[in-house]
Amino acid sequence: MTPVELSRTVLHAVRRAVDEGELSVAVPERVVVAPPGPGGCGDYATSVALQLARPAGRPAPAVAELLRARLLHADGISDVVVTGPGFLNISLAGAAPVRLVRAILRAGLRYGHTDDLAGQVVRLHAAHEVRAVVLMDSVARVLRSQGARPEMSSSRPPEDAWVRVLDVPSTIPTSTDTEAAPLRPVPAPADPLPLGRDAARWALLHPAPHDRPHLGFGHDAAHLAQRESNPLFRVRYAHARTRALLRNAADLGFTPEPGPLTPGAQEPAGGNTRALLRNAADLGFTPEPGPLTSEGEVQALLLTLADHPRVLAATAAHRAPDRLARHLVAVADVLAPLLPAVLPLGEEKPSAAHRARLALAEAAGTVLAGGLTLLGIDAPEHL
Repeated sequence: MTPVELSRTVLHAVRRAVDEGELSVAVPERVVVAPPGPGGCGDYATSVALQLARPAGRPAPAVAELLRARLLHADGISDVVVTGPGFLNISLAGAAPVRLVRAILRAGLRYGHTDDLAGQVVRLHAAHEVRAVVLMDSVARVLRSQGARPEMSSSRPPEDAWVRVLDVPSTIPTSTDTEAAPLRPVPAPADPLPLGRDAARWALLHPAPHDRPHLGFGHDAAHLAQRESNPLFRVRYAHARTRALLRNAADLGFTPEPGPLTPGAQEPAGGNTRALLRNAADLGFTPEPGPLTSEGEVQALLLTLADHPRVLAATAAHRAPDRLARHLVAVADVLAPLLPAVLPLGEEKPSAAHRARLALAEAAGTVLAGGLTLLGIDAPEHL
């Protein structure tokens, strides 16, 4: 169950309580769910009971208990705990991770795309400045992913070099539309074109619009550096590693299949040990005894992937591609510790757990590729 689906489930519980006379309130348009804060538990938490308590004329804990009873019977929810002044802490059922991975793989690069803004025309206007135009282009891409129809305009046509190098549309009409939503980021301090399309767009989009972008030319070409201190490199490298895992798994004769990530019954040992070791070396790691993955690391990745639809919706609503860029960095960072456990090592033979881990890695790579595409940045399969 994704956060969007869980939000709808909680909203349905509120609506049923109102329809059946247990609550006398106006049903909210939406319910916000998020990872639990300090003192919370489970996978997600919501403060909807606190929001409804005053109009309902009842204590928030009483409203929370009423909703808890309904949510416990909902598909995909294993437990609901009321904490603090009335927060609902929701744990998802054990099959939820498998459903999430299947949903991502089924949707592909369109995971997180919705029709929630279908029929809405959003008019955007940017000054004749490179960062403003790139920002408008990315905002328009994300708005389309949510079903909206963006209409872009600028005070002057984009420069030919912006179109050629940064891949901004050449057809942005000239307008002084005072009713359009103005995009006014802090201007780029210098010409970003020497960085090339991908690094330049990242340098302009990763900082929040009100922050001054750091381009980093010369010996400090931070956005071009092939090292972990470069967030763009971490995102693209994580994606490339997931694609390498798929290629290497195919060489070993197995494909991704969502399922439990921990090993079940032992399968017979075998396989080409040297090939397994070569494949592991190609991916940058060597055999080392120890736990395959920690439950906390896996849960962190699953929650981050499940949060992708909400991030896209927030990016569209706030006209802020930096939210999406930071989310991709978070996905890459929680994915990295899990990649060495995907392929079998030593005398291991590919098992159901390996296929499940490969499916999870592919799902994470899909989210990274889809997000980079919306930012107008390439997601290479080799890096």
